[in-house]
Amino acid sequence: MNPINEILFFFSLLGAFNGLLLAVYFSLIAKKEGHRHYFLALLILMLSIRVIKSVFFYFNPHLSDVFIQIGLSACVLVGPSLYLYISYDRKINWIIHTAPFLIVVGLLCILYPYSEYRELWSQLIVRGIYLQWLIYIVASLQYIKPIIRKIKSRQKLDNIDIWQLSIATCIFLIWLAYGTAAYTSYIVGALSFSFLFYLVFLLIIFRNSKQPVFYQEKERYKNKVISEENILKIEQLLPSVIEREMFLDPDFTLDQAAKELKISKHVLSQYLNERLNKSFSTFINEYRIEKAKVLLQNKSNYSVESIGYESGFSSKSSFFTAFKKITGKTPSEFQRAQVS
Repeated sequence: MNPINEILFFFSLLGAFNGLLLAVYFSLIAKKEGHRHYFLALLILMLSIRVIKSVFFYFNPHLSDVFIQIGLSACVLVGPSLYLYISYDRKINWIIHTAPFLIVVGLLCILYPYSEYRELWSQLIVRGIYLQWLIYIVASLQYIKPIIRKIKSRQKLDNIDIWQLSIATCIFLIWLAYGTAAYTSYIVGALSFSFLFYLVFLLIIFRNSKQPVFYQEKERYKNKVISEENILKIEQLLPSVIEREMFLDPDFTLDQAAKELKISKHVLSQYLNERLNKSFSTFINEYRIEKAKVLLQNKSNYSVESIGYESGFSSKSSFFTAFKKITGKTPSEFQRAQVS
């Protein structure tokens, strides 16, 4: 193997093996952080198997047919795993989205093994699997739309929003890399996985970081000073916005708050960052969490998920993330502590 191929082999395989480790990590933390992580672990595991097959086949065309068949078949669970992870808050039946495909692919492997029906696999079965993968990517978009709306309205994204958007985007890019491999190179899919793996890994570090990043916000405003008139206006009118509980609207934005205060959104954002050392998202979520605490204490017959929506959160995951970040407990743990 020449030096260039050695480098390609190393980098294309590096992400796949690290992906296997990450899949194990997410499966281990699923009991503590939430069962949705099982689907994330499955997603990464299936992609890693597919990538490992690609790498070894690219550098060894005489690879065992059984190994090739396993690598191709793994893709049948990539789309469903993404969809089940992104849509987890909706409590969708995971068996419906996995069992039928496993049965079909299992029968195909038995009745039409890759070793005897290579052309059938390359011309029909693999294309069908990639089509199914794309359909699930499109189906997952409906749960990404609220994040897109936040971006359009220039709201600050929560870490969970960034995380889910990144996962969906990465899966689409990997699908695109494999879908266009016939026109580029077969190794592109594996290389794209390695590259995107490390981008997502950085997001994990960012998501788990408990240190607020205000330095950049303050840099932006360092040459601007809020007028005393605007400070007075904010301090007089902001309590009214809170008293009317406008934060209970999940679509309540910085723009809307600024209009209520009759100032520009830039001035309000600067005030929150400089005077309260908070982003608008954090400021609003703190009041939502206080509302949720009251509901958790007084409405024991309500589900935790319902209380999250009633408190102004747009999803169960954003509610749990914000509650844990602000209180150090999950909503269920807080509720049990009140009863005891």
